[in-house]
Amino acid sequence: MGRLFGTDGVRGIANAELTPELAFKLGKAGGHVLSRSKEGPIFLIGKDTRLSGDMLEDALSAGITAVGGNVIKVGVLPTPAIAYLVRVYHADAGVVISASHNPFEYNGIKFFNGEGFKLDDDLEDDIEDILLRDIDVNSHITGSSIGRCLDADDDAEEKYTRFLESTIDADIRGVKLVLDCANGAAYRVAEKVYRDLGARVTVIGNRPNGMNINERCGSTHPEALQKAVVEEGAFLGLAYDGDADRLIAVDERGRIIDGDKLICICAEMMKNRGQLQDDLVTATVMSNIGFHRRMEEMGCQVDITAVGDRYVLESMRKSGGQIGGEQSGHIIFLNHTTTGDGILSSLQLLQAVLESGKKPSELSDEIEIFPQVLKNAKVRNENKNKFMNDPEIREAIEKIERDIEGCGRVLIRPSGTEPVARVMIEGQDVEYITGLAEDLARLITRHYG
Repeated sequence: MGRLFGTDGVRGIANAELTPELAFKLGKAGGHVLSRSKEGPIFLIGKDTRLSGDMLEDALSAGITAVGGNVIKVGVLPTPAIAYLVRVYHADAGVVISASHNPFEYNGIKFFNGEGFKLDDDLEDDIEDILLRDIDVNSHITGSSIGRCLDADDDAEEKYTRFLESTIDADIRGVKLVLDCANGAAYRVAEKVYRDLGARVTVIGNRPNGMNINERCGSTHPEALQKAVVEEGAFLGLAYDGDADRLIAVDERGRIIDGDKLICICAEMMKNRGQLQDDLVTATVMSNIGFHRRMEEMGCQVDITAVGDRYVLESMRKSGGQIGGEQSGHIIFLNHTTTGDGILSSLQLLQAVLESGKKPSELSDEIEIFPQVLKNAKVRNENKNKFMNDPEIREAIEKIERDIEGCGRVLIRPSGTEPVARVMIEGQDVEYITGLAEDLARLITRHYG
């Protein structure tokens, strides 16, 4: 068995790869590891709307209680709600059962620590080691030592809702919005927040049936939202993914505002408010060259990390950065919370637009996003660290860099999960850079595939 934990927990097809047996073992291992420092640790568990959520929740809970841990089930709530509520309930860990933007047949299990941050690497490694070595940590405790499911009060959702509402101080009464909740975890909370704040809201993607999460809706499929915004004459459209930790927006003309643009718009508001420590913004290596140009115009510096929100957060915690994120719309406002939160991000975006006095389209057009082309080169796993030292490949890369100097860039990134290298070329002429990317991918494949 290979490594279980990816950059965002354990994922797989529910009941085939991510089985109840595996969830049970994860619960036992997690409960065992956390009970080293505290007897009877408390786990707060939330989930999205997938059909398999109940199955995995019960199996996970059984594993935790079998080793003396206790469980509080709060039901369907966004991933960031668990990161927030784990502190409210003074739990020792939070667990989210979700596969985020993936189709419904997938699911995942992700842990947070008692401070609402993703579980420390050493604890995650301990849990994984127990599973991979098939160690039975069940001490076969009996009687009163067995854990239990504790009753959550009925207002976990209300507590999270009130927190979200506290993060915005702009008056949004009467503002016309369209929300796309991806038939996922945000389907109740997002609408409640905006209606409480007085916005005029049309909601789509809010009829989950266990199988339609992310299906032609949400941040990965914003076409329905784009159409609805134009038809409704809305000021802004806001799309979340299945577990509501991402945001993609749509301006009043029906055009996409991606994560790079969202970060620019919100960072400018924070800079004007004096909330941007050291004028620092955090982004990944995949951030667009147009993003970097806008940051330079704003007088901001960019801290660049590897792809993955955990690396963004890790860097922000070290540098003191207050905003960071990815093109996908996973944005972290560390001055408010500990993880990406799509609803919170949408509130900050709306506040930024209203404070600017401009239309969303006007703010969006201030940031020129350059076309990016991504092609896969087949590379055997043992060659992933070799091809960049190949003289012919280096010469080809340097030639491309000379050709697009000043208006583009080349990025080659070995995949952590597949036998491929991802060739990304950015530039102004999409047909030209597509040809360059295809040629370079073929060259790498020929030598190392």
